[in-house]
Amino acid sequence: MGGAVALLLHMKEPSFYNGAVLAAPMCKISEKLKPHPVVVNILTGFEDLIPKWKIVPSKDVIDSAFKDPVKREQIRNNKLIYQDKPRLKTALVMLRTSMRVEESLSKVTLPFLVLHGDSDTVTDPEISKALYERASSKDKTMKLYPGMWHGLTAGETDENVGIVFTDIVAWLDKLHRRGK
Repeated sequence: MGGAVALLLHMKEPSFYNGAVLAAPMCKISEKLKPHPVVVNILTGFEDLIPKWKIVPSKDVIDSAFKDPVKREQIRNNKLIYQDKPRLKTALVMLRTSMRVEESLSKVTLPFLVLHGDSDTVTDPEISKALYERASSKDKTMKLYPGMWHGLTAGETDENVGIVFTDIVAWLDKLHRRGK
């Protein structure tokens, strides 16, 4: 949700950032993952009664985000990482937020670098493509990494993480040289 929050803040105050690096942003829910409208309506009816219930059907994000098994296990053993199903209210807020961002992609005007693994099953790479195509920014770059998953900066092999960070630093250097 970091990318969605950054984009919403940009839309509210366009001069807040000089640029953004968005790694596998959730700025739209993939049609493949979006719950059926009937399910959303049923869950919405209960959101004020049982907002904290963990009843939203969802897959294990850690297994889907962290490709490197050693790093995946480190995350699993970290007691500070939430590893349960999303709470009802949280899931509905995430859905509504992503829909709001999706409707406003054309309002994105800041320079940005969007990064996505083409094997990501947490956020569909088509989401980043939609952002890139619909944003009205004149300075936008997209990097799609073959075979990489969602956790581009932490869940991949050290070699792949290095590739991603090299691209990020190169883009930031270019942005800085242009005086943005």
